[in-house]
Amino acid sequence: MEYQLDLKQIVEFPRCRIYRDFIQTLITNKGIRTNGGSFLFYYIVLCSLANYRSSYRRMEHIMYMAGPGEWICALAELQKWFRCRFQHQAISILDFLQKQNYITYSLLENKKVVKFKITDWPKDNTVLEYNYPCKKDTGFFFFPIAKVHEFISMGKCSEMDILLDMWIHAIYNDPSVQGSYSGPVVYYRNHTGNPVTSFQALGKRWSQSKTSVSRILKKFEEMKLITLVSFTGKYGSMIYLNDYLSVMFDISDVMIDKEEVAMTMKLPIHVPENKEELCVSETIKEEQISVPENDSCVPKSHMRFILQKVAELLKTQGIPCCECPKTRYILSPLSLACKSTVNIYTLNIICPYGKAAYRFELTIKPDEEGNLRKKLIPEMNVEKMDGNVGESVEGDE
Repeated sequence: MEYQLDLKQIVEFPRCRIYRDFIQTLITNKGIRTNGGSFLFYYIVLCSLANYRSSYRRMEHIMYMAGPGEWICALAELQKWFRCRFQHQAISILDFLQKQNYITYSLLENKKVVKFKITDWPKDNTVLEYNYPCKKDTGFFFFPIAKVHEFISMGKCSEMDILLDMWIHAIYNDPSVQGSYSGPVVYYRNHTGNPVTSFQALGKRWSQSKTSVSRILKKFEEMKLITLVSFTGKYGSMIYLNDYLSVMFDISDVMIDKEEVAMTMKLPIHVPENKEELCVSETIKEEQISVPENDSCVPKSHMRFILQKVAELLKTQGIPCCECPKTRYILSPLSLACKSTVNIYTLNIICPYGKAAYRFELTIKPDEEGNLRKKLIPEMNVEKMDGNVGESVEGDE
């Protein structure tokens, strides 16, 4: 049996998803300068290191526990990640971020070890209340768009800050943004739908001169990081990000401009006819799955198999719950089975403490050829940000 799976992850306030290995790649790219006064790069580096779940780490022969939004490391390591020449420079960066209430930190073991905590981590990323091994170089974390505006307004942006600002504001395949169907285009959400901008406007945004903006963008273009499409006269330029799709999405594309959408995927699912091949793999155990007993048009064995594939898919995207052997997958009907051509279900992915971490809506109906098609629309339970989050727009470890 053939099924079509459409997967959308829903969030409730403007934020985008940043992969940790992408930040690690930027740290090692010595061709992009980090000296500046906006501190955006340094804060995102700390966010990329922070735990999504509690884990333990041994430092200087002592075992420490780092909770969600925290991490502990050697000061020498942090100096390397910040790309500072001296350790006191790394400490001064931490002091500034702590003074601005973005982090709290402490120095341990004769100032050789740093333990820090991201202040707003519970608001920006779902916190799980159980311990689980933390993979530091994979997965993603969510970053609020409003914080980008806060940081770049603090001072002169470095080349790295400018690249991150463009990356976070990339839009792809959004009908409301001109030119986004051709590729991921930088759009600063001015409600015009026009991504064309000028070096003068960018210079004002980044606290750089018009000449410096031109030099930096031409440098990024030579490094094949962006494609600059310039128009004659006073029209300005459009900026496309070359590697955005390959870095951000393993399966398909995400429109981060929509404040409710963080992840969109499409892929076919083939359910084997052989019953022996329908057994649930090691990704999720059969006792973790709860499928309703009703007269559904989709066989119960098929629904179990589909839920297994959903868990495998979300695991590859860094969703932490799908890695935990204690997570439960509960499917509940929202419509009368087989009373119409459409069958609707709610899928709750529950953490071990009984709190729904993610919610999905499953719509299953036969297509014109008689094959069943499945549409899956998830909704993440997250808290709304307090106050004005600005203009509309996701670890894991």
